[in-house]
Amino acid sequence: MAASSIEAPPTLRQLTLRYHELTTPNQLTPAERRVWDAARAATAHSYAPYSHFHVGAALLLADGSLAQGTNQENAAYPSGLCAERTALFGLAGGRPSPPPLIVGMAVAGRPAAGDFGAALPCGACRQVMLEYELRQGQPIWLLLPSTTGTVLRFERLADLLPFHFSSDDLPVRS
Repeated sequence: MAASSIEAPPTLRQLTLRYHELTTPNQLTPAERRVWDAARAATAHSYAPYSHFHVGAALLLADGSLAQGTNQENAAYPSGLCAERTALFGLAGGRPSPPPLIVGMAVAGRPAAGDFGAALPCGACRQVMLEYELRQGQPIWLLLPSTTGTVLRFERLADLLPFHFSSDDLPVRS
């Protein structure tokens, strides 16, 4: 008589997401406030004639300088690009490799007619952002406006995408 195999029940695991929630931007450090304000200012340069939602991103570099990006839409969807990726790709383009060290970043968003609100990075942006963090081997902190009007501060981008794709998932090249 063949032995019956009994499958073990699935294992339930729990994932913990770590971030700080600040009730107001006044709780930001001076460096964080610079990046926060730069992301908000960048929204004035976004090109969003279709969604009418203007997004800006700002990067704080190790030398204290800032880099900005904005969403750029196109009538031929999905040819546009998000603010987070224009900031990061613009930083890498035309500069020595590797790109400058990024200390932190912030994202801001607002409708064409209205106040700033939540602006949470899409999945593609989260993956690209994380690639930069992995590439430089140091955490990048992130400031995001939440849906409730608070400021979310992440200590590292990896916290936004716990099941990310990385070079470790690619086959070994011979």
